[in-house]
Amino acid sequence: MSSITSSKMRSVDVNCAYIGLSQLQLMENAGAAIARETMSRISSGKVLFVSGRGNNGGDAFVAARHLALSDAYDVRVILTAHSSRIRTEEARHNFSLLAYSGIRELKEIPDSKELEKYPGWKDADIIVDGVLGSGIKGAPREPESTAIDLINSSGSYVISIDSPSGYDLDGGDISKSVFADMTVTFHRMKTGLELPGSDRYTGYVKVVPIGVCRDAEEYVGPGDLMNLLRRKQDAHKGDSGRVLVIGGGAYYGAPALAAMAALRTGADIVTVAVPENVADAVASFSSNLIVVPLSGDRLNPANLPVLKNLIESHDVAVIGPGIGRDAATLETVEQLLPFCKKAVVDADALYGLSLPVKSEGKFILTPHAAEFSRLLGEEVPRTFAEKKGLVTRFAGEKGVTAVLKGKIDVISDGVTTRLNRTGNAGMTVGGTGDVLTGITGALFAVNDAMDAASCAVFINGVAGDLAFDEKGFGLLATDIIDRITDVISEVF
Repeated sequence: MSSITSSKMRSVDVNCAYIGLSQLQLMENAGAAIARETMSRISSGKVLFVSGRGNNGGDAFVAARHLALSDAYDVRVILTAHSSRIRTEEARHNFSLLAYSGIRELKEIPDSKELEKYPGWKDADIIVDGVLGSGIKGAPREPESTAIDLINSSGSYVISIDSPSGYDLDGGDISKSVFADMTVTFHRMKTGLELPGSDRYTGYVKVVPIGVCRDAEEYVGPGDLMNLLRRKQDAHKGDSGRVLVIGGGAYYGAPALAAMAALRTGADIVTVAVPENVADAVASFSSNLIVVPLSGDRLNPANLPVLKNLIESHDVAVIGPGIGRDAATLETVEQLLPFCKKAVVDADALYGLSLPVKSEGKFILTPHAAEFSRLLGEEVPRTFAEKKGLVTRFAGEKGVTAVLKGKIDVISDGVTTRLNRTGNAGMTVGGTGDVLTGITGALFAVNDAMDAASCAVFINGVAGDLAFDEKGFGLLATDIIDRITDVISEVF
């Protein structure tokens, strides 16, 4: 299997919990794996576990418990904090079990000077490093910094859990790190453990499975939302995205729904450019919308100068909601796309679209099955495996990120393919696709295409599920918009 970033691995952990695989079970599996690796190194002897306050410490507690089942091992555990400071419920649970596990010595040592006085540093056959987890940034603080020094000067064989303590898996500067003889990392190789020169810190790296559910990685979940850009406390207007919605003329509800969805998703500024015949109707949806009337009653080439200027001043363009299929309109879309830095293309803007777009812009396409069939020039296969493969191939060949909407959404950029199962049959009501387009635009303004598209379908589907719980088959697209913030606030 290919390697994974530390942030993506944290997302997988959260997605596991979302589908019912608890962090406690994963910790149990990880700790058992550490115990097995320790026993494979020595058949008997003294093993010192040095644990911090996070889940790496929790893995170490589990490993110590497993190892203590054998009388051949003298098992000792140091927690570099008071147990009341353990950060997670799972780690606290496993620490409490050590009192019943036959551990030879269990010490809480939160003071650096007291750590230095501990007499067991030099006589351990193996030291298991569970001090700091993969989220470390910058220089380790005390007493963890002293613990790292003591591990490195011990002369013992060192096994690090998931990543050496102090080592930055994201490639940042390393001011201090454990120098491990062996690193046991879980589920998949981490990209940071493959960086040039990493073996100086990691020693031999072994990847061990811990029972992660396949769907936690393949299907989008709340863990993926954790990787989206978050609004900072000192943010200024526009920092969270400027979205331009280009649509309307044939219809006016669609661009308004897309725009309102973008605002609810967190975009700072949403401008709606629509033909003048529907501009007042769109503006009546909300005073929060900036509406720019375009000449004519349909999008047409005469609108290009105004639209090019608007595209320049916005982070992303959402093109298609309610535009209709007039030949002049479709010609205008074709001429606009090369000027877009980023664009979400949906609805009638997909009709007759020529791909790949001759530009360096990034594009997300959100077709349903009939629209996708027109883009392909062939029928969409019935079997899901074939459908998934076709979306992946299409995205790669056309240089886009494609979202094929359906009972299970398929999202692909040609390299990575994700699936989404949120949503319900009540969302066949008109306007839900426009809501998805607006959510996608808001996320795409400040995130990359694959993250934006994947998280958008998840948010849209969960918001739809919440609306369905309340409204049943009478739900409206506006009901979904009203629940967007409920979904996002659960993560942020």
